[in-house]
Amino acid sequence: MALRPVQVNIKALDGSAVGRFWAESLGWSVFRPGVTTYVAPAGGMVWPHPVAVCIDVVPVPEPRTTTKNRVHLDLATTSAAHQAELVTRLQALGATPADVGQGEVPWTVLADPEGNEFCVLEPRDTYRDTGPIARVVVDCADPRAMARFWGEAMDWTLHEVTDDHAVLRSAKGVGPYLEFLRTPGVKAVPDRVHLDLLPYPGDDKAAEVARLRALGATDLDLGQGDVPWTCLADPEGHEFCVLAPS
Repeated sequence: MALRPVQVNIKALDGSAVGRFWAESLGWSVFRPGVTTYVAPAGGMVWPHPVAVCIDVVPVPEPRTTTKNRVHLDLATTSAAHQAELVTRLQALGATPADVGQGEVPWTVLADPEGNEFCVLEPRDTYRDTGPIARVVVDCADPRAMARFWGEAMDWTLHEVTDDHAVLRSAKGVGPYLEFLRTPGVKAVPDRVHLDLLPYPGDDKAAEVARLRALGATDLDLGQGDVPWTCLADPEGHEFCVLAPS
């Protein structure tokens, strides 16, 4: 048994506006299966998408705090010219420059219209086949421990693990990477951005949740009430959800 990440969940005061921003930024389409705004590659509503880790924007009444998100997206580019053009286009769509203490780096740090940080990377061969999202990055204290937990939780392949970072990707070699990056500081507020995982057809969701608890996940009460998904936190407190097969 194993789970697969199917979407990045972003909370927003204005879910429609943030969804439109991400769709236009990535060259994807906006779909509205319910109260959330689902952003996925063009070509019709497909869930779960067989390649991409998509975006689901969920409206919430609480505004974002000024605390830096512990989860963010990195966008891929193919050349220096593409990176510069993308940064310009993103700012025209409503992104703003963000300072997270990055100093002089070859990538550009921006924030979406509600302040969620993301990076536009300089061209790197590693990300030439990922699609527009190069990687989902999670700040953490112990990448090796995160690699152990998430490597067991999901069916993705562990590509690299050091004291500073751990990198996983789909065993099919498609879509974005997931990177756990050693970062100073500790988690202080609920994540505004998190991963949603899904069991494979025929697998039992309750059994998967029990397996995650045995690996070190803990139950999480966010006031979600009676819902078909299960809210959990990994050993460092990062929220994530296990969705019910649809």
